[in-house]
Amino acid sequence: MATTYATEVAGFGTTPNTKPDGGIHGGRLRRFRASFPLAAQASGDDIVLAKVPAGYRFAFGIINGSATFGASATVAIGVAGATGKYRAGAVFTAAAPTLFGVSTAADDDALTAEETVLLTVGVAALPGSGTGYVDLYYSGP
Repeated sequence: MATTYATEVAGFGTTPNTKPDGGIHGGRLRRFRASFPLAAQASGDDIVLAKVPAGYRFAFGIINGSATFGASATVAIGVAGATGKYRAGAVFTAAAPTLFGVSTAADDDALTAEETVLLTVGVAALPGSGTGYVDLYYSGP
């Protein structure tokens, strides 16, 4: 039977064996927590969630709230110039922890410079009361 190695551990099948990048395989996850008041932020407004240092790799995120963000308000999570880098603009109506992360971000190389992560309000304003929460998880160098 043939043995196929995942891309990240391809070095296990070589002689001599090579160790995989610790930022991808066996790395420690770091959480960047952001909580913010829902205060009727308007379409186009940004909420700064975190400043992530160079060398980190995005793994996934969790969005949550004490209330839903409304039936029509959309939120995207990303950076200036790529607002949907981590979560494409969509409604958040669950009021329960919800995983997010797009594959194009999860397979990126480590950040080469510090990155300011933003939540961008899209189509409609956020509610006027409640609290939003976003946890961003990255593997550290």
